[in-house]
Amino acid sequence: MSTTIATRGAKQRLKIPPLADAELKALIEAPNETIRITRPKLRSAVIPIVGISPYVQHAFSEKQRKQMEETQRAGQQARGRRNRVPKDFEEVYENAKHVAKDGWIGIPAPAFRNAMISACKLIGFKMTHAKLSVFVEADGIDAKDGTPLVRIIGEPRIHEASVRNESGVADIRWRPMWEEWSARVRVTWDEDQFSATDVMNLMLRAGLQVGIGEGRPDSPNSYGLGWGRFEVTGL
Repeated sequence: MSTTIATRGAKQRLKIPPLADAELKALIEAPNETIRITRPKLRSAVIPIVGISPYVQHAFSEKQRKQMEETQRAGQQARGRRNRVPKDFEEVYENAKHVAKDGWIGIPAPAFRNAMISACKLIGFKMTHAKLSVFVEADGIDAKDGTPLVRIIGEPRIHEASVRNESGVADIRWRPMWEEWSARVRVTWDEDQFSATDVMNLMLRAGLQVGIGEGRPDSPNSYGLGWGRFEVTGL
């Protein structure tokens, strides 16, 4: 391929051949070149955490997605022919889990990243910079929707709660709850923005003050229930 340059007032276009690999390398390694953009210094570490309050999960089930799709495809026709089918609470409970292809249950990896970014509000660090500087590596993906997952260590139980939907209608929900849980979270960060100690403390703040999952302190729709809090072990 070649680079095309249009000159003002010219009827023709000048075609400049692309740089060869050797020429490009020579330019990059030029001794008198002024460097203003440095290479990213990315570092990774596994941070062990342990829950200090219950973790409750609510995955959007495949059945709900299909029902929503059918309703939207039907359009106006769907409004007059709604059939109230019996609710299978056991099925609802199982569908609320994030299950990886290998069969283990995981916590959405973005939950930890989002919590760390949100914790930046507490220390005056720009959240927009944190979005580009800290990442959470997944142990696998959700078999249903491809959500990146961090494997959770622990056994869930059924948690039954009376809630109100956005419409104000009362509802009963079964969700998986882990009363004792832990995980090993692999975090990658930009060393030009954060030191290793910064990342550890940021994760600690994320666990103690922000939380993850349902009913977390940083819930966007309420003040939370104090669920989903954790601490970093080994500090």
